[in-house]
Amino acid sequence: MGVLKEILNLLFGSDPELRRIIGVTLRMSTLSTLISSLLGIPLGVILGSTEFKAKRFVNRILHTLMGLPPVVAGLIVFLFLSRSGPLGTLKLLYSVTAMVIAQVVLITPIMTGLTANIVSVKAPLIHETAAGIGLKPRQRMIYLIYECRVQFISTVLTGFGRAISEVGAVQMVGGNVQFKTRVMTTAIMMQTNMGHFSFAIALGLVLLLIAFLINSLVSRIQEKAGLA
Repeated sequence: MGVLKEILNLLFGSDPELRRIIGVTLRMSTLSTLISSLLGIPLGVILGSTEFKAKRFVNRILHTLMGLPPVVAGLIVFLFLSRSGPLGTLKLLYSVTAMVIAQVVLITPIMTGLTANIVSVKAPLIHETAAGIGLKPRQRMIYLIYECRVQFISTVLTGFGRAISEVGAVQMVGGNVQFKTRVMTTAIMMQTNMGHFSFAIALGLVLLLIAFLINSLVSRIQEKAGLA
């Protein structure tokens, strides 16, 4: 009953901190996913549709970055944004902006790699078809992006799911500051350490519910496109 009460309080309660936690979580995840999409998808399209000498080496680097530990990404961003770092004068540390930057460092390689894999499978056939109907290189690229649009949507939603579940990097650069940088994952960690297990479980279940809705949306999009 205690957990159920906490869940109902999270969803329908008037606690300003709870609303702030959920609001910061969604804002951080949405912004980082949007920026990562704008960076990662075009890079992935270029990487997956073109051939060059160093491509195999670039792919190795990309695959390494796709598995970058969150705490390492957090450490890199922390060092850049700290007072003694090159971007210390911007005073971004322990802010939502710093958390978004850390998320972008983590998510962009994942989106780039997923996009490159998608494009590399479809590109040969699409280029052959486009060449047969006389499309110019720019038109071929537009046609390629159009043909892969459903998979790109799935990639974006996958990135969002990764962003909303992250804890290590955002904890390091955000500091879990009340009413400012506290998100659902860092709140779960803090509440567990404090022994407030009902509240922590309730937050975790709400987070799982969001992840489930995202995965359901991805599956539905793929089913409509005949990909699942």
